[in-house]
Amino acid sequence: MKKNSYDVVIIGAGAAGIGVGALLQLLEINNFVVLERQEIGASFGMWPQEMKFISPSFPGHGFGALDLNAIVPNTSPGHVLKSEHPSGKEYQIYLRSVAKHFELPVETGIDVLSLQRHSSKRKGFTLETNQGTISSRTVIWAAGEFQYPNLNSIPGAEHCIHNSTVKSWKEYKGKDYIVIGGFESGIDAAVNLALNGNKVRVFDKEEAWNSESSDPSCSISTYTYERLRWVMDKGLITLHGNSTIKKIEKSGDGFIITNGKEKIRTKNPPVLATGFKTSLSLIRDQFEWEEKENYPLLTESDESTITPGLFLVGPNVRHDDLIFCFIYKFRQRFGVVAQEIAKRIGHKDIDTSVFDFYRDKGMLLDDLSCCGDECAC
Repeated sequence: MKKNSYDVVIIGAGAAGIGVGALLQLLEINNFVVLERQEIGASFGMWPQEMKFISPSFPGHGFGALDLNAIVPNTSPGHVLKSEHPSGKEYQIYLRSVAKHFELPVETGIDVLSLQRHSSKRKGFTLETNQGTISSRTVIWAAGEFQYPNLNSIPGAEHCIHNSTVKSWKEYKGKDYIVIGGFESGIDAAVNLALNGNKVRVFDKEEAWNSESSDPSCSISTYTYERLRWVMDKGLITLHGNSTIKKIEKSGDGFIITNGKEKIRTKNPPVLATGFKTSLSLIRDQFEWEEKENYPLLTESDESTITPGLFLVGPNVRHDDLIFCFIYKFRQRFGVVAQEIAKRIGHKDIDTSVFDFYRDKGMLLDDLSCCGDECAC
């Protein structure tokens, strides 16, 4: 690393890290660094080949509409990639383009091993990394979820294929497959398996496909609905809701799945699509947690309630029932975090008109009372 002391350290060079980093660059906050243990957009590069963004990309800047998958105003993955629903690898190209354009100080190959706040007499943090020790006045945690799959959600889960480990669904051919989990990743896996000529059964403890909520954090997207209907019309997928899988066992040349009501047999390893752990498990003690639904509690500036100077951006941001788990949601909080950090750093030459620009583009949401309305029809 070029330096060992910063005003801001951003951990993670995915959509959140690159997005908030570009904003700091626009604010001319120069003494910051983005630390990434692999490469820019690494998680997106790990997606199954067939996985696409559920939110559409469209270059509508001339009409005041920001591309839903953009992380910086006046950029558009749809325009750059010529793709309405980019693949993971395509989106990685977009992130690298943004980082290059804004000349972001990204340091790759840096694995953060620990993060400790200094004593009350000395503000800031010490970060131990595989490349040495660095210090920073503030830290923005921007590591995501995809590299932290939930592999132990069910007894016998070790017999399953987690959807995040799949390079391409074309490699999976057989007479039948069972998918455990019926939200976005589960339905995506089921659809791609069906398109590959397999019969697929999906088991889910709830029925996300029947949710009446207009919030895509709680129901599957229209893009997913459309694909699901197409394969169901061909009789390739059956859905089993209100079915909690209790146990998975290896039996002879196949597997037995128990849901408390019956035992289901299949010859192929079940596909596990039960989601991801949060990267915050690495620094869990730095946050206070909501007990029932297990999400980190944050201040109005998305700062840890118990560790001053530690901010969170990305899909783990949540305020009560408002879940910022998609890019077009969590990008709205970049400006909130950057605004608070700019105040604390106190540089006189910070161009605060940038915040007006972000607010005008729908990327600075600091009034949460306007959120949460349902669609009338």
